[in-house]
Amino acid sequence: MGDNGFMFGEHGLIDKRTAYEESMRVPMLARCPSLFTPGSQVDAAVANIDIAPTMLAAAGLQPPAHMAGSDMLPIARDKAAPWRKELLYEYYWERNFPQTPTVHAIREDRYKYMHFHGIWDLDELYDLAADPHENDNLLARPGHEDLAERLSGKLFTLLEQTDGMQIPLSADAGYRANLRKPGAAEQAPFPPGFFQPPARRSR
Repeated sequence: MGDNGFMFGEHGLIDKRTAYEESMRVPMLARCPSLFTPGSQVDAAVANIDIAPTMLAAAGLQPPAHMAGSDMLPIARDKAAPWRKELLYEYYWERNFPQTPTVHAIREDRYKYMHFHGIWDLDELYDLAADPHENDNLLARPGHEDLAERLSGKLFTLLEQTDGMQIPLSADAGYRANLRKPGAAEQAPFPPGFFQPPARRSR
């Protein structure tokens, strides 16, 4: 199993901390002829949290009740076996890697919805079947409001259920945020919609 995906220019980015497919997908090969058919391929979305429960099951052991993830052996034997309908992706902003904001995503077999914490102008919704390289953000196209609402609701329900609403804070790792050049462009203004009109006084 690989450590992580990595982008080399896809989406104009580099690194491994985003919810795009190039970043979050990881190759995995397994060999155990006594447990599943050699040469078989599983297309369902499995995750790194599934590795430990699968290894324990292969050894004939039960995972502890608190352990996240699921045993993958049933879907390795039978693609029609019951499996999760979605995968939750979480990344929390790190000062050492400021180019990637906190992002939460929900990935189903067909659709993926990304929510960026602290960024006011852009979330993303992709049809992975029609657009596997995630180039066409459906949130920019009218007619996908119900789909976005459904996935957003599911995303925040999962975050609530898994204590994901508590944003971690990590300590500084040595450098100071003094990178703005005195002669460079000024910070961009907030959009007008961010400001409330002054309250009217009754006479």
